Amino acid sequence: MPEMPLVVWIAFAGVLGLLVGSFLNVVILRLPERMAAAWEQEARDVLELEVEPSPLPPGIVREPSHCPHCKHRLSARDNIPLFGWLLLRGRCRYCQTTISIQYPLVELLSGVLSAVIVWKFGPSWQALAGLTLTWTLIALSGIDFRTQLLPDQLTLPLLWLGLLLALLPMFVTAPSAIIGAAIGYLSLWSVYWLFKLLTGKEGMGYGDFKLLAALGAWMGPVALLPIVLLSSLIGALVGGSLIVLRKRDSQIPMPFGPFIAAAGWVWFVAGDHLLHSYMQMTGVR
Repeated sequence: MPEMPLVVWIAFAGVLGLLVGSFLNVVILRLPERMAAAWEQEARDVLELEVEPSPLPPGIVREPSHCPHCKHRLSARDNIPLFGWLLLRGRCRYCQTTISIQYPLVELLSGVLSAVIVWKFGPSWQALAGLTLTWTLIALSGIDFRTQLLPDQLTLPLLWLGLLLALLPMFVTAPSAIIGAAIGYLSLWSVYWLFKLLTGKEGMGYGDFKLLAALGAWMGPVALLPIVLLSSLIGALVGGSLIVLRKRDSQIPMPFGPFIAAAGWVWFVAGDHLLHSYMQMTGVR
């Protein structure tokens, strides 16, 4: 049986990414709601309140997709990744409420980035691991962008998976992964406490520490400084653009997780090329 050409694998990864992107939208929307419901239940138990608990939000896997506004269950054709939104022209078929642009953007982003991963690594175990990293980073970015939360349910498994893959090793060696995870966490943890001591304010959350630790486990300590610098640059550009173009209040906090995730993914895919280009520009060998 002849092997499939790489372009076929890339196309397959793109289609798979679109399908997974549809599920990622569910995770982005429902996981924070489930977390909030769990926190509410824990608080009720601690305070020993006898108040009737609120109904649980929809589950991530079992409950079918529905319109957030009219609660009508969506048909199969409405759920076609990307094209369903286009066919509906961005509106619910049943109540005509505008459907968030988030849905097609996440699906498109997942499809494109998945195709790039397979283009980079080919049909391999490295590509499968890279897809897992990519999809998790997309979900984390979407959740952080909407709620300023980076759930442990996603950051910690990503961290442990990076450490386990280093035992093979797949991307970095085990010592490099352990050191990368430790430095990734402690570097932002140190910045957090220094900023808090100087200003009395919290500049970032603990989820950012765990996310950078996870990226350190996947890519080693050498990747951490470029990721931090690149994420800061992206954050400054995006934040400055929002302030200038949208008149966004500079005092409104902005999630940093999406920028860490974006910088980490870029370095994961193109770090070697970027480092080689930098060394050529500076004459370092």
